[in-house]
Amino acid sequence: MTMLETIGWTGGAMRLIDQTKLPTETVYVQIHDERQTWDAIKRLVVRGAPAIGVAAAFGVYLGVRAGLDDRASFDRRLNQVCDYLITARPTAVNLRWAVDRVRRVAQSGASVNDAKQRLLDECLAMLDEDRRACRAIGEHGMALLAEGATARQPIGILTHCNAGALATVQYGTALSPIYIGAERGLRFHVYSDETRPLLQGSRITACELQSAGIPVTVICDNMAAVVMQQGKVDAVIVGTDRVAANGDVANKIGTLGVEILARHFNIPFYVAAPISSIDVSLASGAEIPIEQRDASEVTNGLGRQTAPTGVDVYNPAFDVTPADLVSAIITERGVLRPPFSESIRNAIGSESVESA
Repeated sequence: MTMLETIGWTGGAMRLIDQTKLPTETVYVQIHDERQTWDAIKRLVVRGAPAIGVAAAFGVYLGVRAGLDDRASFDRRLNQVCDYLITARPTAVNLRWAVDRVRRVAQSGASVNDAKQRLLDECLAMLDEDRRACRAIGEHGMALLAEGATARQPIGILTHCNAGALATVQYGTALSPIYIGAERGLRFHVYSDETRPLLQGSRITACELQSAGIPVTVICDNMAAVVMQQGKVDAVIVGTDRVAANGDVANKIGTLGVEILARHFNIPFYVAAPISSIDVSLASGAEIPIEQRDASEVTNGLGRQTAPTGVDVYNPAFDVTPADLVSAIITERGVLRPPFSESIRNAIGSESVESA
């Protein structure tokens, strides 16, 4: 299978695939400082909670690597860069998690040079950790999806937005079980919601699945009910930008509607997420900050004006699916099942949970 490289390190710069150009162009950009990093995150050049986190970590290093020989100046600059990058997008908890992680590592350095080296080493370690975590999510998730393989193949999967390789360093979260399953001989057919207004499903998910040789059909968001009704979908699997302590899940706008449909048609609804996407500081999804994006994404998002000039627009980037509508949360440590307050607590507090 062919996977596009989401994030790379060249030795002097961060290399990102510009996801705003997909699917018609495959363009890589070089990022040299924290301001370029902030812009890349804000404009969705890089997107997906795990990828945002790793990119932000490298952004911290890029922001403090030059000059700053005395410790006081370095620490002051470190905090400025970290606090700045955290403002790029509010909903994905991985952003703050990654920035705070490398901030702590840098602060532990014995000298400024040692702090810079530790910071870069931590960024490179996060690249490897993300690959391994997503691979593990794929292994656990494949076992869940394979339960439907005895009834028929290909297994019909519906997904919303993009939680594939392009949302992480490699493999992805929601799509990782499909990639791992394909390696083991399982056959899938994925129905990818286009995901209005920015079309991450049709532009990005369909692009990477097609490149990997996985059969994929793009559907408009309002077609999900029909494909479920027609028996084409055996399971729904999505990613997430933040999971609250009770199991409420924030994901791309439209996810809640997909889950309500899945519940009506008795289709399992799975969420794939690394442990770093779980925010136990928030009791429920009501506390998750929801990013509001520019109205032009709705009124001028398809290359032409599609709404009256000056009309009011409501454009939240995410919605929250209540925990009681989620069948399971697939993590690198195993499959978390209801009651999620308990299974999340066990997962955070130990290295093993129920295996899929």
